[in-house]
Amino acid sequence: MHHRAPAPSRRTLLTVTAAAAAAAVTGMSTPALAGQDRHDDRKLRRIIDRMSLEEKVGQLFVMRVYGHSATAPDQADIDANLAEIGVRTAAELVERYHVGGVIYFSWAHNTRDPQQIAALSNGIQQAALAQPTPVPALISTDQEHGIVCRVGEPATLVPGAMALGAGGSHADARRAAQIAGAELAAVGIRQNYAPVADVNVNPANPVIGVRSFGSDPAAVAGMVAAQVKGYQRAGVAATSKHFPGHGDTAVDSHYGLPTITHTRAQWSTLDAPPFRSAIAAGIDSIMTAHIVVPALDASEDPATLSRPILTGILREELGYDGVVVTDSLGMEGVRTKYGDERVPVLALKAGVDQLLNPPKLDVAWNAVLKAVSDGELTEARLDESILRILRLKSKLGLFRNAYVTRAGVERVVGTAAHLAQADRIAEATTTLLLNEGGFLPLSPARQRSVLVVGADPASPSGTTGPPTTTLATALTDLGFSAAALSTGITPTAAKIEEAVAAAAGKDVVVVGTYNVTATSPQRTLVARLVATGVPVVTIAIRNPYDIARIDGQRATLAAYSWTDVELRAAVRVLAGKARPRGRLPVPVQSADDPAKVLYPVGHGLSYR
Repeated sequence: MHHRAPAPSRRTLLTVTAAAAAAAVTGMSTPALAGQDRHDDRKLRRIIDRMSLEEKVGQLFVMRVYGHSATAPDQADIDANLAEIGVRTAAELVERYHVGGVIYFSWAHNTRDPQQIAALSNGIQQAALAQPTPVPALISTDQEHGIVCRVGEPATLVPGAMALGAGGSHADARRAAQIAGAELAAVGIRQNYAPVADVNVNPANPVIGVRSFGSDPAAVAGMVAAQVKGYQRAGVAATSKHFPGHGDTAVDSHYGLPTITHTRAQWSTLDAPPFRSAIAAGIDSIMTAHIVVPALDASEDPATLSRPILTGILREELGYDGVVVTDSLGMEGVRTKYGDERVPVLALKAGVDQLLNPPKLDVAWNAVLKAVSDGELTEARLDESILRILRLKSKLGLFRNAYVTRAGVERVVGTAAHLAQADRIAEATTTLLLNEGGFLPLSPARQRSVLVVGADPASPSGTTGPPTTTLATALTDLGFSAAALSTGITPTAAKIEEAVAAAAGKDVVVVGTYNVTATSPQRTLVARLVATGVPVVTIAIRNPYDIARIDGQRATLAAYSWTDVELRAAVRVLAGKARPRGRLPVPVQSADDPAKVLYPVGHGLSYR
């Protein structure tokens, strides 16, 4: 008979063991996990032995849930939970399905502000520890930084992968991850689905792009190892993704099933090095890709469901024995070949440990339960994965103390020191691709009046931007007179005319470009502005490949993301307050002739 302990109050949860939590979340010294539970496998196996089969199945799932609170979300979030999961709250999700983990999303209203996130995490842990077999939850998110970011300001936002690749500093990459990891740990998020280990060798890749450190496998491998060490030093499990490598796809696996045509030798040379590097660095978890690689598995099953790839290559060849987590099971790439009730079973048979975010939890959960009762999966197979998950929870110190504190959040998240370091790191990433006649840097004395136009994509975290305003404000702060006009990703003819009219009398026009294609009206916008005779400077606020499709500008910078930290850094470079130091981590090829490289890896201009 299991008796539930009295539930501690919310106030107690947010003030419990402040000193211990501070040590866990600051994590800035090398032995960040020195105080971890040192549960040996015998102790962990005893916990597993106490679990019911239902609890075991639940432990394998990491699930989304709507709401800012574990017990009292907004009514709209209760309604969404009832419709999608059949529970009202995060606490009910844990109680009914015994899930081993929860994934946070900004669109699920999990990440309003740091103190709220901490309270949500504590509420989820309270529910997890009230289970018949109390096991702390492993709370995760996709906090890659750059263009994929779930926790926004006032938390510190650091440069994303390709920006760090342009900076070229392993120390900066490690420090960025350490800052990011410490702030995640402070709010109770202890597994981060980063760093991306994909090598972006295909400029047309619709899903990876600047989420990758670059196109050179050795360079990416070094950056991945540095970030793994940074996150894990901060007490957060890093997750390299997407195994066996998503860098050479022209299909987004959220919406279809990509096929990678690399030979086994090409895979070994191009895709494998960053994963080998992550494993050598002691990576805690690796995420699978919903991609087909015929050279690695002739059955053409997606890698997430492929035993030859996950067990044969990842486990046996590469020697990895950490946690393997699927990419989201709601993505189309994993759902095209098999039904939702088969996917989780096949993933476990392939060698997966954590089943992430199935579209219908009841379908997936019951399918695994049935597979065990039917003998397709053994309970011993479940125990093998649960042991890996519990080892990780133990390593992270969650059995010792699953809660975080208000004081820890205040002390760690968005500190002046972290923000200053993020600005410093970002400053080293901005890449000057073109500077005709030494037009840059700008000077308020010579080019005081500036018009900023361009794309204003939604903030990755929901807390920064819009980019045109951010750029104009940063220029104004440096003594320029700058006005912002949002023209959008697909500017209309009317909006282009408005921009041309606004450029009259200006000393310079700055255009933020965003993934310019052959047919993009952004090309028309730039051409019309150039035709006014006012000098035009472009800033690629996402992929650096934009420069291959734009002509006539006096200078071009690559910022690699439209988050404020990277845009402010670009402005400091634009104004000569910082010198450009970034170097392209990918080649920029001619739009008309991909065999012709316009700007090679390593290209980056400096000021004299």
